[in-house]
Amino acid sequence: MRGTKDSSPRMDRAKILVDRTPFFYGWVVLACVCCAGFVRQGPAVATLSIFIEPMTDEFGWSRTAMSVAVSIGGILAALASPVLGPIQDRYGARRMLCAAVLVTGVAAMLLSLTQSLLMFVLLFCIARMVFAGPFDLGIYGAVNSWFRRDRGRATSITTFTQMAGLMAMPLIAQLTIVGSGWRAGWLAIGATVLIIGFIPVWALVVRQPEDMGLTPDGSHALSADGVSDEASSAAGGAVEPAFSRAEALRTPAFWLLSLYTLLVYPVQAGVSLHQAPHLIERGFDPTIAATIISTFALASGISGLMFGVLSRRLGIRISLAVSAVALGFSTVTMIWITTTWQGYLAAVFFGISIGGILTVLPIAWADYFGRKSFGAIRGVALSIQVVAQATGPLVSGILRDQTGDYVLSLWTFTGLSLAAVFAALLARAPRASGDRIRLV
Repeated sequence: MRGTKDSSPRMDRAKILVDRTPFFYGWVVLACVCCAGFVRQGPAVATLSIFIEPMTDEFGWSRTAMSVAVSIGGILAALASPVLGPIQDRYGARRMLCAAVLVTGVAAMLLSLTQSLLMFVLLFCIARMVFAGPFDLGIYGAVNSWFRRDRGRATSITTFTQMAGLMAMPLIAQLTIVGSGWRAGWLAIGATVLIIGFIPVWALVVRQPEDMGLTPDGSHALSADGVSDEASSAAGGAVEPAFSRAEALRTPAFWLLSLYTLLVYPVQAGVSLHQAPHLIERGFDPTIAATIISTFALASGISGLMFGVLSRRLGIRISLAVSAVALGFSTVTMIWITTTWQGYLAAVFFGISIGGILTVLPIAWADYFGRKSFGAIRGVALSIQVVAQATGPLVSGILRDQTGDYVLSLWTFTGLSLAAVFAALLARAPRASGDRIRLV
């Protein structure tokens, strides 16, 4: 793999640390990446949903106006990601994630000073752009650089910690808002991001195992035992696919995975942003609504751990299809929510689906196309993803403002989820002739 190493003194210190680590150093990198994944959820739409009621009450903004900030941030990420992807390939995850943490933490703290809609949109757009672009590239770039045979397990752990952050951040915001108001809530979010996210990544992350004289997984024996035929063709054996971005773009697999992305992510973002207001409109106490959102995050984390194994047992396509089915079931359930147990049921299935999507899709991109140009390929795919994420909240907000509730948007999201099932089943691993990297 090509790339530019970090400065020599730092690499020397890192080599000493690697040599003294009694286990594969990739797990240290994973722990640091998980810290970044945890704090990534500061500008997540589920966190923002906690701020919608107090901020709209104070300023009189519409739901659509607040949704615009999410959408514009996603569009900016879509424009930036194809450029940032090759930079990720060249310089690695450490620099990308350090920058992402610093920008997100500062932007969140500055949101506490919001006095106008323009100020809110500007600051949240910056945070949202970093959430959707640099964080994603850095997190999954690091995981896929250090793991191959254990990629499913490593990715599932990463998903779990991100969902732990998604569970914690809305609760941190809600508890702070109840005690000290929404401005203190943004300060608490920003401080959490900076304290937890920066130091581990800055101090301990190394670009790739080859820089330390290691191989992915810490072993020269890259067995694919227990992997399905489909997964084995992409992830098993002694050779790794090494598609360039141009080669990947010529495969049906790339565009089918992109179509799946385009269908599921409006649902993920649209429901996540508006779930708290939807529950409150159905008569739920705001604290109960925040608890239900946290339940979704917990279910997502557990689901991510499960799908890390299932993606190897069932294969990529079936795992993605199951996730889409659970997504559709959750949106249908949300339409008729009247009791607390229905809210928790919808949250659990929504969590199962999102945990599966967040775990299996990054595995699919890496398994299908390899590590060589992962950032460049992921950058293009990420543009599609963040555009889809930007669309969902905006559509949901507009339909709610026009109809007075979220029913029509939830029916729309159900249809998108069902269409995603078929896209998943068609997305076979590419059999084209990309280069291959032999790991010896």
